[in-house]
Amino acid sequence: MTAWTLEQMAARAAADIPDGAYVNLGIGLPERVADHVPSDREFVLHSENGILGMGPRPPLAEEDMDLINAGKKPVTLVAGGAYFHHADSFGMIRGGHVDVCILGAFEVAANGDIANWSTGPDGAPAVGGAMDLAAGAKKVRVITAHTTRSGAPKLLRGLTLPATGRSVIDRVYTDLAVLDPAIEGFRLVELAPGVQLDDIRRKTGAPILV
Repeated sequence: MTAWTLEQMAARAAADIPDGAYVNLGIGLPERVADHVPSDREFVLHSENGILGMGPRPPLAEEDMDLINAGKKPVTLVAGGAYFHHADSFGMIRGGHVDVCILGAFEVAANGDIANWSTGPDGAPAVGGAMDLAAGAKKVRVITAHTTRSGAPKLLRGLTLPATGRSVIDRVYTDLAVLDPAIEGFRLVELAPGVQLDDIRRKTGAPILV
């Protein structure tokens, strides 16, 4: 069995974003989507710390730590881009002006619930803007490893961790597959090259629908 690399996962997620969409990218793995905008499309990338028109990561020698995304990573600004107070940025999110949001996740449930801010009593909670994005974006998607570092499934029948949003996720991109939450399980959209259906079923904590 092989799997998509992190960059391939990001490129696969980017391939589903429509031309002209306003897109927020969550902290961590979702940030990589900015580096894989298809050549025939233009996304307007938003960061909740107050950027609209965010570009990809700059070359190492051209980093400017006064221009960073919500994950405190240096970014670029495309022509026409702007930065502003983060209260205005959250107003854009809460006002329903973000078309697509891509978040990381600790768990995703078959009914579209997502948990991504707390790993329970032993972890340090860090919600950031995720709850606002889960509630305010028109489409909320997840990009994540298919399992935890210990091999436990992250796609489950129901959440075991505190929820970030309920019934909001419409697609999940993992290193093994693309899947859509479908209440009774996860509907398979695409397998990574070399990955078999039985591999996915063995590593998922909910039925896989084909």
